[in-house]
Amino acid sequence: MVRTQLESGVSEDGCFPKKTVTGKLPGHRGVTSRVMASPRVHHQYFSGSSFPGFPTSRASGRKLEKFTVSVNVAAGSKVTFELIYEELLKRHLGKYEMFLKIQPKQLINHFEIEADIFEPQGISSLDAEATFMTNDLLGVLTKSFSGKKGHVSFKPTLDQQRSCLNCTTSMMNGDFTITYDVVRESPANVQIVNGYFVHFFAPKDLPVVPKNVVFVIDVSGSMYGRKLVQTKEALLKILEDMKEEDYLNFILFSSEITTWKDTLIKATPENLKKAKEFVKNIKDEGLTNINDGLMRGIKMLNEARETNVVPKRSTSLIIMLTDGEANVGEIRADKIQENVRNAIGGKFPLYNLGFGYDLNYNLLEKMALENHGLARRIYEDSDADLQMQGFYDEVANPLLVDVEMQYPDNAIADITQNNYQHFYDGSEIVVAGRLMDQDLNSFTANVKGQGALNDLTFTEEVDVKETEKALMEQKYIFGDFIERLWAYLTIQQLLDKRKNVQGEEKDNLTAQALELSLKYHFVTPLTSMVVTKPQDNEEQEALADKPLEDKPEPITSSYATHYNYQPPSTPYYYVDGDPHFIIRVPEKQDTLCFNINEEPGVVLNLIRDPSTGISVNGQIIGEKKVNVKNQKTYFGRLGIVNTRADLKIEVTTQKIMLWKGLDKTNFTWMDTVMVKQEGLSLQINRKKNMVVSIGDGVSFVIVLHQVWKNLPYHHDFLGLYTVDSHRMSEQTHGLLGQFFHPIDFEVFDVRPGSDPSKPDATMMVKNHKLTVTRGWQKDYRKDPRHGSEVPCWFVHNNGAGLIDGNHTDYIVSDIF
Repeated sequence: MVRTQLESGVSEDGCFPKKTVTGKLPGHRGVTSRVMASPRVHHQYFSGSSFPGFPTSRASGRKLEKFTVSVNVAAGSKVTFELIYEELLKRHLGKYEMFLKIQPKQLINHFEIEADIFEPQGISSLDAEATFMTNDLLGVLTKSFSGKKGHVSFKPTLDQQRSCLNCTTSMMNGDFTITYDVVRESPANVQIVNGYFVHFFAPKDLPVVPKNVVFVIDVSGSMYGRKLVQTKEALLKILEDMKEEDYLNFILFSSEITTWKDTLIKATPENLKKAKEFVKNIKDEGLTNINDGLMRGIKMLNEARETNVVPKRSTSLIIMLTDGEANVGEIRADKIQENVRNAIGGKFPLYNLGFGYDLNYNLLEKMALENHGLARRIYEDSDADLQMQGFYDEVANPLLVDVEMQYPDNAIADITQNNYQHFYDGSEIVVAGRLMDQDLNSFTANVKGQGALNDLTFTEEVDVKETEKALMEQKYIFGDFIERLWAYLTIQQLLDKRKNVQGEEKDNLTAQALELSLKYHFVTPLTSMVVTKPQDNEEQEALADKPLEDKPEPITSSYATHYNYQPPSTPYYYVDGDPHFIIRVPEKQDTLCFNINEEPGVVLNLIRDPSTGISVNGQIIGEKKVNVKNQKTYFGRLGIVNTRADLKIEVTTQKIMLWKGLDKTNFTWMDTVMVKQEGLSLQINRKKNMVVSIGDGVSFVIVLHQVWKNLPYHHDFLGLYTVDSHRMSEQTHGLLGQFFHPIDFEVFDVRPGSDPSKPDATMMVKNHKLTVTRGWQKDYRKDPRHGSEVPCWFVHNNGAGLIDGNHTDYIVSDIF
C-alpha cells in the first residue's frame, strides 16, 4: 500500500462545485468520492492509515490556497485525480488573469497544460507567460484566439523539464499566468440564463476624474531596513505617474504625526520634485499611532473639500500603509474603527495596505470595507515595492464617481450590490440578480455616474429569449452558472457585511450566507468540505476548511514543514517566560533561543550601552513552592536607566516607579496613562503592558503576565521586548544587547532528536560547534494571555557557545 496525494494551488477566490474530486481506485470497487459542504460546527476529524482520502486547504501564497487530497493506493494500481473548481475572474488593469501554480516537484513523463476559453463577447487579446519560462520552453507554448474562443497549450518534454542537461530535478517551479480581455462594442454586457442575470460593466475611453489622495505612511521603528526602502521606492514611482490635475499630500505616523504640507497641493512638476525630496528623506523612528495618522489625513481631505482647495468635480481617497499594530495613542481597535468611520462619513474610500503579517489585518480590512475601500496585504519579498505600485495603478485612474446600476422596477429580486463609489479604468463592475417575471421579453440596464466633465448614463437593452438561447446553444460553462455566480457574489457580500456588525444582525447575515453555501456547495469560512467514501456500510469523512486571509503561510524548511509560522523580516529580541531569550536573525530567516537557569534573587544585565547611557537589568523570581521538581524562574523586577537623562524606571508586577533626578512618580498596573517629558515617553496599558521610549533611541515593551492568585506554584512575572534596537550603539552588550549586532551561524546535519517532534542539528557559531534542538517559544507582545508560538533553534547549557563568555559574567549587584 502506497500513500499518494494530489496537491494543487487553487485561487483564493475559487469555489468548489458539487462533485470536485474524482478518484478512480482499483481495489476500491471503483467508487467515486462525493464532496459536499458541511456546517463548520459539525466538524469531525478522522485519522489512521485505513482512511481512503483526506482533503486539506490552507493559505499557500499571494493568490492561492493549497488543496490536498491523499489516498492509499494498492501496489501496482493506478489513481486518477480530477479537481474541478469555479472562479469569477476579476478584471485588473484591463485584463482577466488566470493564475496557476506549477510545482510538480519531479520530472513528469507527460506534462500538459491546456486552457480553453469561451467568451460570448469575443476575445480581443490573449497571452500566457511563466516565471520559469526559457527560450527552449517558449517553443512548446502556443497561444491562439479567434472570435469567441481562445486556446493555450504548454507541453514540455521530459528533457525540457530538466533543471540541467542530466539533472533529475525539474526546473518548472513557479507561476503560469494566462491573461486576456474581451471585445467591448458597448460598455456593458448582460447575460441571462434560467431566470438569473449577470451584468458586466466596463466602459473605456472616458476622461479621468482628477483625484485628491493623501498617503498615510507608517514610519515606526518596525519599518526599519528593507521595508522602508521599498516603501520609498514605490512612492517615488507613484509620484512619477501622478497627473498634474491631481492633488496630494503625505502624512507620516509613528509616535508622532508629521505632515509634508498643511493642506493638499496640486501635482505640478515643481511640487512633485519637492515631494520626491520629502520621500527620500523619510526616516523610521518610534511606535505606531495609526489612529492619529488616519484622523489627520481624513481631516485634511474634508477641509480641502470644504474650503474649495480641490476642484468640485474631483474624487478623494486615502491610502494607508502600516506593518504593525497600534501601540501608542488610541490602541483599541474598535475605537479606531469607530473614529475613522465617523470622520469619513461615507464621503470617500479608505484603502489599507498591510505590510507583512505582524499586524492586525482584520482591523485594516474592517475599516476599508466599512469605508467603501479594500485592504490588500503586501508580502515581505523582493518585489514589495512593485506590489505597492501595482495596487496604486489599480486606483490611479477613476473614470466614474457614485456609480448606480439600475434595473426594471418589479422585474428583479435578490440583486447583489449595485452602488459603487468609484469605477476605475481597467476594472469591471459585476452585478447579478434573479428575474421575477419569467415571461419578460426585454431587459434594460441603466448605469448612472459622474464623469470628469459631466454626469453620464449608459443603457444596455437585450432580448431575454434571444440572449438565453444564444448562451445555451454554446453550452456556456454550466447551465446553472449564472445562478451560481449570483449565489457566489451574494455570499461574498454577506460575509463582508458580517465583519462589521454584531448581535442579531450578524447572526442573520451568518444564517443567510450559510444557507446559500450549503445549497450551492461552496466552501466558505462558514462551511467545510467533506469527502465521504462508502466502505463496509460505513462512511468515513475528511474535512477541508476555507483558510482565513490573515493566517500566515507556513514556513517550508525541510526540518519544519509542520510549523504554521511566518517569520517577520525585521530583527527583534526579547526575554520572557522561564526566562527564555529569543533572538530573531533576519539575515538567516531564522530564530535562536536559550534559557538562563539561576537562583531567585539574582540580577542579570540584559542590555548595556555605554555610548547612550542606557542599561536594563532584571531580577529573577522563583515559584511559590521551592520544593517542586525542576523549579521554574522568571523576571519579576526590571530596572531601566538612562544616565545621560538622569532617568530611572523600576518595574515590578505590582507597580511602576519613575525617577527624573530626585523627582519620583508612582504608577500601578491598574492605571492607563501616558507620560511625556523631555527624552521620555511612557505609556501604561492597564494590566497588559507598558511602552517606554527613550529620546530618539530604543523603545521597550514590558508585558505583564498575571496568573490566578490561588495557583500553588506560579507568581506574576514580566517579559521585556525591544523595539528600534538598531538605534543602540555598536558598543551595546548584555545577555540580550550583544545580539543587537549581526550574528552569523550555520545549521546543518538536521536529525531526529529524543523528542520526535523536536529534531536536533549541529550549529557553527562564533567558532563553536554546538548541538541545538528545534523547539517553540512564545511571543506575548500581542496576546499577553496566550501568546503566539515562535519556532527557534534552542541552544542548551545557558546559551554556552552562543553568548559571549559565561552566563555568570552577566550577574550584577542591583537593578540599577
